[in-house]
Amino acid sequence: MPNWIPQPPTVRIAARPSYLWLKAAIDTYLALLALAAFGPLMGVLALLVRRDSPGPALFSQERAGQFGRGFRFFKFRTMRTDADPYGDSPESGQDPRITALGNRLRETSLDELPQLFNVIQGQMAVVGPRPLFVQQIAEWCPRHRHRLLVRPGLTGFSQIHGRASIPLEDKLDWDIRYVERISLKTDLLVIFRTFFSVLNRDGLYQTEYSRDRARFRPEGGAGT
Repeated sequence: MPNWIPQPPTVRIAARPSYLWLKAAIDTYLALLALAAFGPLMGVLALLVRRDSPGPALFSQERAGQFGRGFRFFKFRTMRTDADPYGDSPESGQDPRITALGNRLRETSLDELPQLFNVIQGQMAVVGPRPLFVQQIAEWCPRHRHRLLVRPGLTGFSQIHGRASIPLEDKLDWDIRYVERISLKTDLLVIFRTFFSVLNRDGLYQTEYSRDRARFRPEGGAGT
């Protein structure tokens, strides 16, 4: 059993194993359909990102997956290449680190499309807690570490309850609520509300990292 799970566990997954298996199959199917539909757009966006500013089209970073296993997380690059990859999250669209196109991609959430490949590889789900830094696990209380019982998602409870605008503690609390309520009904509700959240551009920018800490500083990193 992974060493981050306290004994006895304080959080239990609401769904039966049969639903979790079905959920993984549905996620892969939906991701393949989305890639077929958005593949041409993704190709155009990749070219535009390269044209908009020097550097690669994709940004990748190690994030914490299910059971705390690290995986490479992908998205379209929205910042200049000299920006600290562990730096503070932008507080507005005027952040000088964000490229002109990157601002549009963030506002429309199109920068997240490459994560469809993470879903197909079984590293992510359509709905689940958003993948955070592996180093952040050390900051979480035992209860919050149970968010790692399920695969991280393209969207989740914290995305429809404030997104980047809420502090880390609230994000983790919403993630645990998802684990405790995971079901087909819950997943459909999250997808439905995510659609309107993206349209309304809710919670795009961070107002505070945490109620206890000003920022996240990975061990050996420059700090964010």
